[in-house]
Amino acid sequence: TEIVFGAGSTDRLPELLKKRGLSRVLVVYGSSSAKKSGLLDRVFQLLEEAGVSYQTLGGVQPNPRLSRVREGIALAKETGADFLLAVGGGSVIDTAKAIGYALANPEFDIWDLFMGKATAKACAPVGAVLTISAAGSETSNSCVITNEDGWLKKGVNYECSRPRFAIMNPA
Repeated sequence: TEIVFGAGSTDRLPELLKKRGLSRVLVVYGSSSAKKSGLLDRVFQLLEEAGVSYQTLGGVQPNPRLSRVREGIALAKETGADFLLAVGGGSVIDTAKAIGYALANPEFDIWDLFMGKATAKACAPVGAVLTISAAGSETSNSCVITNEDGWLKKGVNYECSRPRFAIMNPA
Protein backbone atom coordinates (compact mmCIF):
# COMPACT_ATOMS: atom_id res chain seq x y z
CA THR A 1 0.00 0.00 0.00
CA GLU A 2 1.32 3.42 -0.95
CA ILE A 3 0.86 5.70 2.07
CA VAL A 4 0.18 9.34 1.21
CA PHE A 5 0.35 11.35 4.43
CA GLY A 6 0.21 15.00 5.36
CA ALA A 7 -1.83 18.15 5.17
CA GLY A 8 -3.18 18.55 1.65
CA SER A 9 -2.56 14.90 0.77
CA THR A 10 -6.17 14.45 -0.36
CA ASP A 11 -5.38 16.72 -3.31
CA ARG A 12 -3.11 13.97 -4.69
CA LEU A 13 -6.11 11.72 -5.39
CA PRO A 14 -6.33 12.49 -9.14
CA GLU A 15 -2.60 11.85 -9.57
CA LEU A 16 -2.86 8.50 -7.72
CA LEU A 17 -5.72 7.37 -9.95
CA LYS A 18 -4.24 8.59 -13.24
CA LYS A 19 -0.84 6.96 -12.69
CA ARG A 20 -2.70 3.65 -12.37
CA GLY A 21 -4.78 4.30 -15.51
CA LEU A 22 -8.09 4.36 -13.60
CA SER A 23 -11.02 6.39 -14.84
CA ARG A 24 -14.31 4.89 -13.54
CA VAL A 25 -14.57 4.94 -9.76
CA LEU A 26 -17.14 3.66 -7.29
CA VAL A 27 -16.87 5.85 -4.20
CA VAL A 28 -17.89 3.90 -1.08
CA TYR A 29 -18.61 5.83 2.11
CA GLY A 30 -20.46 5.69 5.43
CA SER A 31 -23.20 7.87 6.71
CA SER A 32 -21.78 10.91 8.48
CA SER A 33 -18.03 11.49 9.09
CA ALA A 34 -16.97 12.01 5.49
CA LYS A 35 -19.98 14.22 4.78
CA LYS A 36 -19.82 16.37 7.93
CA SER A 37 -16.11 17.09 7.56
CA GLY A 38 -16.49 18.18 3.92
CA LEU A 39 -14.07 15.46 2.83
CA LEU A 40 -16.59 13.68 0.63
CA ASP A 41 -17.44 16.88 -1.25
CA ARG A 42 -13.70 17.53 -1.71
CA VAL A 43 -13.19 14.02 -3.12
CA PHE A 44 -16.10 14.54 -5.56
CA GLN A 45 -14.66 17.91 -6.60
CA LEU A 46 -11.22 16.40 -7.21
CA LEU A 47 -12.68 13.56 -9.29
CA GLU A 48 -14.75 15.99 -11.37
CA GLU A 49 -11.82 18.35 -11.95
CA ALA A 50 -9.70 15.38 -13.08
CA GLY A 51 -12.41 14.16 -15.46
CA VAL A 52 -12.80 10.89 -13.57
CA SER A 53 -16.23 9.32 -13.84
CA TYR A 54 -17.69 8.18 -10.53
CA GLN A 55 -20.75 6.70 -8.88
CA THR A 56 -21.45 6.54 -5.17
CA LEU A 57 -22.47 3.93 -2.64
CA GLY A 58 -23.15 5.48 0.74
CA GLY A 59 -24.66 4.30 3.98
CA VAL A 60 -22.03 1.75 5.00
CA GLN A 61 -22.51 0.94 8.68
CA PRO A 62 -20.17 -0.38 11.36
CA ASN A 63 -19.94 -4.17 11.04
CA PRO A 64 -20.38 -3.78 7.28
CA ARG A 65 -23.35 -5.62 5.85
CA LEU A 66 -23.47 -8.18 3.07
CA SER A 67 -26.58 -6.50 1.63
CA ARG A 68 -24.65 -3.25 1.06
CA VAL A 69 -21.80 -5.25 -0.50
CA ARG A 70 -24.27 -6.88 -2.90
CA GLU A 71 -25.72 -3.47 -3.75
CA GLY A 72 -22.20 -2.21 -4.47
CA ILE A 73 -21.41 -5.21 -6.66
CA ALA A 74 -24.47 -4.54 -8.81
CA LEU A 75 -23.69 -0.81 -9.07
CA ALA A 76 -20.01 -1.42 -9.93
CA LYS A 77 -20.96 -3.89 -12.66
CA GLU A 78 -23.65 -1.58 -14.04
CA THR A 79 -21.28 1.40 -14.22
CA GLY A 80 -18.14 -0.48 -15.29
CA ALA A 81 -16.17 0.71 -12.26
CA ASP A 82 -12.46 -0.05 -12.55
CA PHE A 83 -11.58 1.18 -9.06
CA LEU A 84 -13.17 1.20 -5.61
CA LEU A 85 -12.44 4.26 -3.50
CA ALA A 86 -13.29 3.93 0.19
CA VAL A 87 -13.78 7.28 1.93
CA GLY A 88 -14.09 6.48 5.62
CA GLY A 89 -12.84 3.97 8.15
CA GLY A 90 -12.45 0.23 8.40
CA SER A 91 -16.04 -0.77 7.64
CA VAL A 92 -16.08 1.34 4.50
CA ILE A 93 -12.73 -0.08 3.37
CA ASP A 94 -13.85 -3.65 4.06
CA THR A 95 -17.04 -3.07 2.06
CA ALA A 96 -14.95 -1.85 -0.88
CA LYS A 97 -12.62 -4.87 -0.58
CA ALA A 98 -15.58 -7.30 -0.60
CA ILE A 99 -17.00 -5.60 -3.70
CA GLY A 100 -13.53 -5.87 -5.26
CA TYR A 101 -13.38 -9.59 -4.56
CA ALA A 102 -16.75 -10.10 -6.24
CA LEU A 103 -15.80 -8.10 -9.33
CA ALA A 104 -12.55 -10.00 -9.81
CA ASN A 105 -14.07 -13.43 -9.09
CA PRO A 106 -17.48 -13.49 -10.78
CA GLU A 107 -17.53 -17.30 -10.85
CA PHE A 108 -18.72 -17.52 -7.22
CA ASP A 109 -21.13 -15.79 -4.86
CA ILE A 110 -19.28 -13.36 -2.58
CA TRP A 111 -20.58 -14.95 0.62
CA ASP A 112 -19.07 -18.29 -0.45
CA LEU A 113 -15.66 -16.63 -0.13
CA PHE A 114 -16.35 -15.67 3.48
CA MET A 115 -17.75 -19.14 4.26
CA GLY A 116 -14.57 -20.80 2.96
CA LYS A 117 -16.34 -22.40 -0.02
CA ALA A 118 -14.38 -20.35 -2.59
CA THR A 119 -10.89 -18.93 -2.99
CA ALA A 120 -10.13 -15.43 -4.27
CA LYS A 121 -7.74 -15.34 -7.20
CA ALA A 122 -7.78 -11.54 -7.39
CA CYS A 123 -9.43 -8.37 -6.12
CA ALA A 124 -10.40 -5.29 -8.12
CA PRO A 125 -8.19 -2.37 -7.02
CA VAL A 126 -9.15 -0.50 -3.88
CA GLY A 127 -7.90 2.80 -2.48
CA ALA A 128 -8.68 4.55 0.79
CA VAL A 129 -9.15 8.12 1.94
CA LEU A 130 -9.29 7.83 5.70
CA THR A 131 -11.56 9.78 8.02
CA ILE A 132 -9.83 8.45 11.15
CA SER A 133 -6.18 8.28 12.10
CA ALA A 134 -5.77 4.53 11.57
CA ALA A 135 -8.44 1.97 10.76
CA GLY A 136 -6.00 -0.84 10.07
CA SER A 137 -7.82 -2.03 6.97
CA GLU A 138 -6.14 0.69 4.88
CA THR A 139 -2.91 -1.32 4.73
CA SER A 140 -4.01 -4.84 5.63
CA ASN A 141 -5.10 -7.91 3.70
CA SER A 142 -8.09 -8.40 6.03
CA CYS A 143 -11.76 -7.97 5.24
CA VAL A 144 -14.69 -8.64 7.59
CA ILE A 145 -18.34 -8.67 6.51
CA THR A 146 -21.57 -9.40 8.42
CA ASN A 147 -24.40 -11.39 6.86
CA GLU A 148 -27.70 -10.08 8.23
CA ASP A 149 -29.19 -13.55 7.76
CA GLY A 150 -28.21 -14.89 11.18
CA TRP A 151 -25.85 -11.94 11.88
CA LEU A 152 -22.87 -14.09 11.02
CA LYS A 153 -19.62 -12.10 10.93
CA LYS A 154 -16.83 -13.61 8.83
CA GLY A 155 -13.42 -12.50 7.65
CA VAL A 156 -10.97 -13.38 4.92
CA ASN A 157 -7.32 -12.50 4.32
CA TYR A 158 -5.85 -12.34 0.82
CA GLU A 159 -2.85 -10.26 -0.21
CA CYS A 160 -4.64 -9.14 -3.38
CA SER A 161 -7.06 -7.01 -1.33
CA ARG A 162 -4.44 -4.66 0.13
CA PRO A 163 -5.40 -1.13 -0.93
CA ARG A 164 -3.23 0.34 -3.69
CA PHE A 165 -2.96 3.59 -1.74
CA ALA A 166 -4.15 5.14 1.51
CA ILE A 167 -4.51 8.89 1.85
CA MET A 168 -4.12 10.07 5.43
CA ASN A 169 -4.66 13.78 5.88
CA PRO A 170 -4.40 14.74 9.57
CA ALA A 171 -6.09 18.08 8.87
